[in-house]
Amino acid sequence: MLNVADVHTYYGNSHILQGVNFNVAEGECVALLGRNGVGKTTTIHTLSGLIQAKKGSISFLGKNIEKMPGNKISKLHMALVPQGRRVFQSLTIRENLLLPSRTIKHKEKNLKYWAIDEIYELFPVLKQREQNMGNELSGGQQQMLAIGRALITNPQFILMDEPSEGLAPVIIDQIRDIILELKKTGLSILVVEQNLKLACDVADRVLVMNKGQIVWEGTPEVLLKSDEILHKYLGV
Repeated sequence: MLNVADVHTYYGNSHILQGVNFNVAEGECVALLGRNGVGKTTTIHTLSGLIQAKKGSISFLGKNIEKMPGNKISKLHMALVPQGRRVFQSLTIRENLLLPSRTIKHKEKNLKYWAIDEIYELFPVLKQREQNMGNELSGGQQQMLAIGRALITNPQFILMDEPSEGLAPVIIDQIRDIILELKKTGLSILVVEQNLKLACDVADRVLVMNKGQIVWEGTPEVLLKSDEILHKYLGV
């Protein structure tokens, strides 16, 4: 599904990603963990075309996308749930969902097709409040809307940047359940997280990042038993 090879990304003169290598298989959920400032969000922005790598290759569904702008990458059926939700505050829930919706189905027939009714089935609270404006929603409701807005583009691969950020524990549990439901539909998912429990609950495989590089890779079960990795790179 996705292959990232020796990717280097800069912000100005700051060398953020310093040779990142990893892959995500079809139908796999991978979690990217690390402390603040190690390059996790830069990885998401590079994959989604918000910034471009200076070096290296990114292959998505067999196409090289490292030089593509974000709008073209999106049309290849990659979707982003951004950090901070970024819902349109002056639009209703319904308008937020209809704006990016796509009627063109992806070629992968085994994946669920998402229209607005399917989004409302996954998130009943959004249906109940569909005429509320974005700025009238709680943090949890905004996160659900951000996920729904990504799903309605009918992606084959979804990027989630800190989906639990700023949410109460009970809402984080709901987000975990939602990600597990999405896994059942066959979506490929890359989740950037600081919440270790959430990441390990949903991921098939975990990547640990430090100073712009992937320094560890393995299953959640092995990570949770690796005291040295947890302490050195995650501060646990």
